[in-house]
Amino acid sequence: MTDAIMTLLHDVMTSPWIYAAIAAIAVIDAFFPVVPSETAVITAGVFAASADAPHLGLVIVAAAAGAFIGDNISYQIGRAGGARFQKRAAIRWAHTAFQERGGLLLVVARYIPGGRTAVTLTTGVVRYPLHRFAFFDGLAVISWALYSAMIGYIGGAAFEDNPFKGLLLGLGIALTVTAIVEIFRYALRRRPQPPATPEETDRPRAPAGQP
Repeated sequence: MTDAIMTLLHDVMTSPWIYAAIAAIAVIDAFFPVVPSETAVITAGVFAASADAPHLGLVIVAAAAGAFIGDNISYQIGRAGGARFQKRAAIRWAHTAFQERGGLLLVVARYIPGGRTAVTLTTGVVRYPLHRFAFFDGLAVISWALYSAMIGYIGGAAFEDNPFKGLLLGLGIALTVTAIVEIFRYALRRRPQPPATPEETDRPRAPAGQP
């Protein structure tokens, strides 16, 4: 069974259409997060190290381009449908948060499962400036594509004669990093908050459960 799966993956990864497929998966995953784009990029990175194709640089370019297009679609969806939410307290809070640290939120959210969609939609809803969105999202997708592809490449290089083990190593590294990020986020949420100043009491608060 494993040999059959790896043979199929090899045929897919050596196809000239692989770059278009990676880009399409990254586009869809950006605003409909049920397609595992990281898995596709990591797998391509493994085969880039252990086989003649695909080309690692083109994998990174395809993944970053697809993710950027998908994030902009998500942004436009939020911008087009967000007018009716503008008066809600959560959106007022989000507007303040994005004005203060929108770039950081965009970059960090790309590494959080489901977070990228929520954040890019919200940037559209609060009318975050498009030129700033494009700049910080560009940084986010490039770093994400490099990270995902290089994890796979490291796994493939470590097990050059056994791509299956390389794939397991790459996915294991990605899952470990994700777990560490989630534990860190949980610890931050559990950290006691200092008493609010009089000025802060007048600001809209995030609803319960809002990161």
